[in-house]
Amino acid sequence: MDVLRALAICGGAGRRPALARLGIDDAALRRATRAGVLQPVRGLYALPTAAPDHVALLQHRQLLTCRSAAPFYRLWSVNSAGPVHVHHRRGEAFEGQTGHHGLLLEPHPYRPVAAPGDVLIHALKCLPLPEALVMVECAVGRGDMTLGFLRDRLPGKRNGRARQVLDWVDRGAESLLETLARTYFRQAGIRVEAQVYVDGVGYVDLLLEGTLIVELDGRHHGEWAQVKKDQRRNNVSAVRGYSVLRYYYDDVVQRPALMLAEVLAVLGRSPRPV
Repeated sequence: MDVLRALAICGGAGRRPALARLGIDDAALRRATRAGVLQPVRGLYALPTAAPDHVALLQHRQLLTCRSAAPFYRLWSVNSAGPVHVHHRRGEAFEGQTGHHGLLLEPHPYRPVAAPGDVLIHALKCLPLPEALVMVECAVGRGDMTLGFLRDRLPGKRNGRARQVLDWVDRGAESLLETLARTYFRQAGIRVEAQVYVDGVGYVDLLLEGTLIVELDGRHHGEWAQVKKDQRRNNVSAVRGYSVLRYYYDDVVQRPALMLAEVLAVLGRSPRPV
């Protein structure tokens, strides 16, 4: 393997140990730097096209973790805005970053990203319940992680809040919207069944108290054929005696309190006192 290919595998930039794991020796690196490969600092090599943020992580010996590592592992993520979450062995972070320390597993061999287990543990300790929950439930649902693994690594009273997030994990959710809506409803004391088959309608996302169907749609609705299909499902559901509410991404993620208030109104319940 040549140096350019190895750097591409590393995301455009890599430190000498990562490149050595790909079979690149010092002689090849010297030839590559003479041919135009950059060397921002000693032991770090980069293609001219490498993303500056990626190079900076390597330069500062940091790893992406928590919600900032969710896109790399294709985990569901509610909020990608805000500070970059990084790990450093001394917990060092710069302006615009949130620092994490403590690794239990070896990080990714070629990229500056913490291992999935550490990413989830950092998220459980750091993020609000909804944000941490969707990341964990995505990994558990895919079979990439187990609840037992995470529980065993979150001992003691100081990790009690993180363990409580795990109590809300439910396998089988098809989207982060389903995870969030189901959890908000259950926290309000509503009986929720997910992915229920209704004769003449098919599978519905959530069935509340056996009477109210909640459908969740993360798409931007613009396809008329799909709009008509959804409306027909709603009509058949109503004919069969169900009430139907439909919510979209902004409803579930940005306005959950309003969504919950509408659901409680349809069910004839009052909100729980805060």
